[in-house]
Amino acid sequence: MGGFFGITSKNECLSDVFFGVDYHSHLGTRRAGIAVYDEEIGLQRQIHGIQNAPFRTRFEHVLTEMEGKAAIGCISDWDPQPLLIRSKLGAFAICIIGRINNAQALIDQYLKEENGHFDAMTGGNVNATELTAALISQKENFLEGIRFAQSMIEGTANILIMTNNGSLIAARDKVGRLPVLIGKGEDGHCVTFESFAATKLGFEIVKELGPGEIVELVPEKITVLNEASEKKKICSFLWSYYGYPTSGYEGVNVETMRYRNGALMAESDKEKGIAEELDYVGGMPDSGIPHAIGYANKSGIPYARAFIKYTPTWSRSFTPVKQSDRDRVAKMKQIPVHDLIQDKKLLFVDDSIVRGTQIKETVDFLYENGAKEVHMRSACPPIMFGCKYHNFSRSTSDMDLIARRVIMELEGEEGFNYIDEYIDDKTERGKALRKTLCERFNFASLEYQSLENIIKAIGLPECDLCTYCWNGKE
Repeated sequence: MGGFFGITSKNECLSDVFFGVDYHSHLGTRRAGIAVYDEEIGLQRQIHGIQNAPFRTRFEHVLTEMEGKAAIGCISDWDPQPLLIRSKLGAFAICIIGRINNAQALIDQYLKEENGHFDAMTGGNVNATELTAALISQKENFLEGIRFAQSMIEGTANILIMTNNGSLIAARDKVGRLPVLIGKGEDGHCVTFESFAATKLGFEIVKELGPGEIVELVPEKITVLNEASEKKKICSFLWSYYGYPTSGYEGVNVETMRYRNGALMAESDKEKGIAEELDYVGGMPDSGIPHAIGYANKSGIPYARAFIKYTPTWSRSFTPVKQSDRDRVAKMKQIPVHDLIQDKKLLFVDDSIVRGTQIKETVDFLYENGAKEVHMRSACPPIMFGCKYHNFSRSTSDMDLIARRVIMELEGEEGFNYIDEYIDDKTERGKALRKTLCERFNFASLEYQSLENIIKAIGLPECDLCTYCWNGKE
């Protein structure tokens, strides 16, 4: 995934950008960078790896080494950024959030038609941010260039540019799969992915860009360069999983959506008459917790933390590159509260069930510590398709997904023609999926949130939401 934050101000702003970028640390674990514009020096930039150290510790030194009245920064799970570019449009800094699925075709076309070149990374790959900058620089101005780049890119591209005069240009993806928000402060404007990053720094959110909208920001004003289009497909997974609890997208707060979502799961279980004699409801840390609170509040079953994550040493379970290391760290972090596990019937809510590796480790851990029953709930429908619009998942194949693998085992590739039935718990195929997973992971019961109810919990029209990872519909 990734997130960006930037400010254009009448006064020094690097400190605020430093904290604004740090507030996006939950969106990426590989690299981060900051670019600053100083009237005397011009553009400056630093990029560091953050796989083994948080953003703050890697970038604290920039507060004494650089300064400026405009700055942008980015947390990235993939390519190094922001990049400093010099082209016929002048010098500028750029970072993007998203994914370019037709990158190789665009690279080949650019090399053939423009006779240009790219800085190759290890393995010959081209930085997606550099590719985006190359597309933009083919046109006569930033507006035409961004519109051209977004028309050519298959995937998603939210773009943030800082020009060599200190202005910022922000562009939301053409169908708005990810958010871009504008804040206004006493000395200028900011651009952010997460709304709370702006408000904590004293900015008031004054605008959420619409699909395809492009704006230019200077300290005194916002200029709309390209009006928003009507078609919108914002990612539903923002609310169920990777959005930060204190943020809001399209006017919908993440935490309150998760409470509603959990309550709807509790209502569904009550209607089915399942998992009624429970001792406690708990959430899989961290994003499963608010879904579980919603479930507990609605069901009347006490909420309890049967195990605690030890985070002083390992703050992110997926920081290690190797899956085996991530799994071990995840297990090492789990510290049981025996009084809340021994001989207890427990129901846990997780934000999603993707590959199934870590959830099996957790359920085994609970039984090893004396749990009588472990019921599992997924706060979203079965994930059937790897996302092709964002890089929030490390999956390289749809067959990495546990739901897909079970379908293959049950009836081979023919089963993929009946994805809608496997999502639905009322069908024979849906029941078979859940029964197989219960047997494999030793769940006392398993239920997924329905597509209908997760849309209801979000509260936006279904036509405005991307649900591709669940039903394959774009």
